[in-house]
This record gives sequence, structure tokens and C-alpha cells, in this order.
Amino acid sequence: MNLSVKDAAKLLSVSEKTIYRWIKQEVVPAYKVHESYRFNRAELIEWATSRRLGVSPEAFSEPESDALPLPLFREALGDGGVFYRIEGNSREEVLADVVSHLRLPEEVDREYLRRVLVAREKLASTAVGDGIAIPHPRNPGLLHVTRPTVTLCFLEKPVDFKALDGRSVDILFTLISPTLRLHLHLLSRLGFLLKDAGFRDVLKRQESREAIFSALTRAEDGMPRKSVRGEE
Repeated sequence: MNLSVKDAAKLLSVSEKTIYRWIKQEVVPAYKVHESYRFNRAELIEWATSRRLGVSPEAFSEPESDALPLPLFREALGDGGVFYRIEGNSREEVLADVVSHLRLPEEVDREYLRRVLVAREKLASTAVGDGIAIPHPRNPGLLHVTRPTVTLCFLEKPVDFKALDGRSVDILFTLISPTLRLHLHLLSRLGFLLKDAGFRDVLKRQESREAIFSALTRAEDGMPRKSVRGEE
């Protein structure tokens, strides 16, 4: 918890009054420490990005990784893969089956990752509404992977992920990234892509991998170049 209200306001490019309003509404992840509110930087950026709020460009700065190119979303999904008929009657069972399908280096402890994902859901649901959830470790870089992946999983049957809209989840995008910068880049790209009606429709119909990547390519190619590659 290393950010003050003033820091949070600067990071999100809003007024301190707005931050206090969000705290009062209990919609922003904040912690009360010695009568003052504090924020975890990674949690705050993720919260803002997932809600398509503006975030100061400095928030994404990571000197050790800024020189690395930002991947296209379809590249990360190509590395992570698309899987159908994921089984489970609860969040815990579904996440266990998801972890078993992830394309991870041999040295990654899958049981540890499963526990991390379950703990993240108990802290705050990663369901974003409309039957979609985005499970991921609370702290990107935790697994020491070298490249980011996105894994798309379709569930055998909808499962309650404690979504705010009350809808059960049957589509999961699991993000595994080596750095916070790459995680937030992919998360923000996914938020944009889910606004595309064509891409969203192929997901809802659980179409073939070919159809999904075709719709994804059309949607991603329609994004501003800067949004995709971090370039002008």
C-alpha cells in the first residue's frame, strides 16, 4: 500500500475529490492505514484499466522492460491457445481444469498457480460481466515466465464467479505475464476487443478457433496503431 490519495489521483488523472467519492462508494481498492487511505499501485492500475478509465502514461513505466515490444493480443492468444469443454461445478474446480490446460514452462508449479488464482478470486472476482471472467495472478511476474500468454477457455457449463451483474460465467481469458506492463497492455487490449460486436458474437457462439482468430484479427486491425504496439 504505497500510494496516497494524492498519488492515486495523479495516477488516474482525476481529482482527489473523485478518489474520495470512489472510496465512499466502495468501488476502488483502498486500505485504511492510521486514519489515512492507501493504495496498492498494481491493484489500482488494474482496477482502472479493467474499467477503461484513463491512466497516466507514467503508470505503465517499467525501466527494465520498457524496451521490449508490446505483443498483439492475437500473438499472446496464439501462444496461450483456445480450449473447449472445460469442466467444473465451481470456480475452484474450473480453475483447476484451466491450469491443467495452460501452456507453461515445465518448471512452473501448476498447483501453486491454481492456489494463486483461487486466492485472487476470493479477494475480488475477476468476472467482468456478460458471462466473461479474466482470471490471473494478483501480482504479474510471480511465475517468472519469459513471455505473456492469453488462454481462452469455454466452460462445459456456466459457473458462478460472483459477477457483479449476477450472470454465471462460461468464457475465461487467463492472462499470464512476466511484467505488470505487459499484463496491463493485454488487459486494456482485451477491454477494447470485447466492445467489438463481431468478436463478442463468435465468443458467445463458441465458434471454431479459426473463426475466433479471424474475428480477432479484424477487430485488432481496427485498433489505433499506438494502442496495439505502443507506437505512434
